[in-house]
Formats: sequence, C-alpha cells, structure tokens
Amino acid sequence: MMRSKTLHTVCEEARCPNIYECWASRTATFMILGDICTRACRFCAVNTGLPTELDLQEPERVAEAAEGMNLRHCVVTSVARDDLKDGGSTIFAETVAAIRKRLPLCTVEVLIPDFLGEQDSLQIVMNSNPDILNHNIETVERMSDRVRARAKYRRSLELLRRAKEMKPDIPTKSSIMLGVGEEWDEILQAMDDLRAVDCDILTLGQYLQPSPKHLDVEKYYPPEEFAILKEEGMKRGFSHVESGPLVRSSYRAHEQVKSAADAREKKRSVVSS
Repeated sequence: MMRSKTLHTVCEEARCPNIYECWASRTATFMILGDICTRACRFCAVNTGLPTELDLQEPERVAEAAEGMNLRHCVVTSVARDDLKDGGSTIFAETVAAIRKRLPLCTVEVLIPDFLGEQDSLQIVMNSNPDILNHNIETVERMSDRVRARAKYRRSLELLRRAKEMKPDIPTKSSIMLGVGEEWDEILQAMDDLRAVDCDILTLGQYLQPSPKHLDVEKYYPPEEFAILKEEGMKRGFSHVESGPLVRSSYRAHEQVKSAADAREKKRSVVSS
C-alpha cells in the first residue's frame, strides 16, 4: 500500500521498534511533505538535505491509504520544511480534511514541527480541528540546543501554549526521549514546563542511537524508572502518560484519544458543578 501510493511513514524512516504492534492495531503514522528534512537533529534517522518538490496530491493519497487499511487512528507527521513559507501547514490541514472525508470515524492526530514559530502556520493546522495536536520538545531545556537543529525549547513550549489558546478543546501532546545526558530533576522540570502550558498528554521513551554518527546513549533507563516517571507525570495532572523504554511519540496513540476525551469531560463537569 505504502509503496504503490509513493507514501512514507515515520514508522519506517525513523526505524521505530514498535511498527509491528502499531500497524497490527490499525494505527499508522504517515510522514508527509517528502522524506528529506531541512534540519539535521542529532538523534534522528530521517534523511536531511534540501527537498526538491512539494506534492500537492499527497493528502488525497494518504487518505486513500488510510481508507484502504481501515485505520481507526491516523497520525500525520512530517519532515521539517523550513524551505516553505507556511512550513507545510497547508498540506497538513488538507491531509486532515481528506482523511475525515473518507473515514469520518477515524481520529486524526497531527505531529507537527515548530514552523519556526510562525503563528499563522499553526493557526492553519488548528483550524483543521485535529483530534490531538502533538509537538515534541524532545529533551530537557539544557540539552535542547545540542540535541535539536534550529528548534528551540521555549519556542516549542510557546507553540503548545498557543495551540491550546487557539482551540482549548483540542488536547495537546508532547514527548521526551531519555538517555542523552539529562538529569532526573531536569526531566521533572520539563514535565512542569509542559503542564504550565496545559499540555495534556506526555510520552517518555529511551533514546536509541540510530547510527554511529548520531548522539551517543549516555544512560539506559530501566523499566522501574520509567514507571516512577509515569507516576510523576500523572501526579502533575497529565491526562495520559505513556512511559517505557520502547515508547515513541505515537505509541498506542489511539488509546490516548479516549484518555484525553475522558479528562476533558471530567474538567467540564467540575466547572459546571
């Protein structure tokens, strides 16, 4: 299906260890806007360089593939396209609309880049009303400049804050990978920073080095520490925390939609009473 429609998935491009489980659960993460990223983050296996084209028919092909696989939850992410004026936000919005037209009952999550902080680009995506808006801070503040390319920790937090301001009912989500040199108290501070911008969902996973040219793994966290971090996250008020060595941003994403919806209804009932 992917090959015949000339589509890409972050499941394959980023060498995710959970591809078999997620695809068997009818959850897939499409990677739109090509397979060449304009950034070269030191943790990521996706190809980097200068993209050569923009495929305007891609949203419809993604929707056709989602329909063909009868997906229950569809995650749409992309490479960073700093070469585009809107950062690719229009294609994101068109992809959400195309999936909804073919699969009205399929929930759609978007995992977006920071669009270099352009508010208009974020507004275009939010106006498409995704079921979940996902943007990853990736690591703690001290490590951000070393780990990420061009992306800024505070700019990512501001994006999540603005997304919630634009559409308060759309759950927001972020992810932190562990093992790149962060300290325990910095992880907890990053959680606090995310909750300060009303981020609803958090995923925590172990960084694994994709190749010798990427960042070294500084620490392997045991499952017991991931379990403690999940408790810390839930204590801070996240509606859902997915925490484990092989957890990635879209792992069990379909389950998080219900958690976020339940938390939203609980919040509404408290306000009304």
